Amino acid sequence: MSKYEVKNAQGQAADSVELAEGVYGIEPNIPVMHQVVVAYESSLRQGTHSTKNRSAVSGGGVKPYRQKGTGRARQGTIRAPQWTGGGVVFGPTPHKHIKRANNKMKKLAMRSALSGKVADNELVLLDALNFDEISTKKAAKLLKALGLEGKRVTVIVDDEDVNTYLSFRNIAKVLVFGASEANTRILLDNGALVMTTAVAKYFEEVLA
Repeated sequence: MSKYEVKNAQGQAADSVELAEGVYGIEPNIPVMHQVVVAYESSLRQGTHSTKNRSAVSGGGVKPYRQKGTGRARQGTIRAPQWTGGGVVFGPTPHKHIKRANNKMKKLAMRSALSGKVADNELVLLDALNFDEISTKKAAKLLKALGLEGKRVTVIVDDEDVNTYLSFRNIAKVLVFGASEANTRILLDNGALVMTTAVAKYFEEVLA
């Protein structure tokens, strides 16, 4: 694909880089992205939701009143669903919410997400993220220089770059992840995706 602009810490164009067509230039597969994101979010659910049905509610072992002669409808237990304090009908019970998505689908979804960001001009490539020390002030200044101040931004950093991770972590509306943590939902859930050229090349290697 054509070269993509690379910016420096001052928000100015510093260079350009050739991105792999197969990772950053494909036609986004929307159904696969949706399926992978749904599977990911389902895996986050604990599945511990629970209610008691009429057999699990305590009490109610005695018939509340005689069968005939009262003028009321017959009742066998005060723990039936129509009674206050009775069991719940068709309530949720603990179960797993796991949905499967194979590795081929996950990679296609991530390639589609990255290609979509390039097509929408929402991918911001930097030549480097040089944080010799932890500095949220410096991180905020960088976002302002890039024109991303106050926007929902996802920053992908090198897994070993702890200073950069900690510098961006406390900024409002900014999410920061290591490159190995990235998934389709993380890449999509933002208004701008920021990463260095080194991270971009990492994705080319693992998603090829």
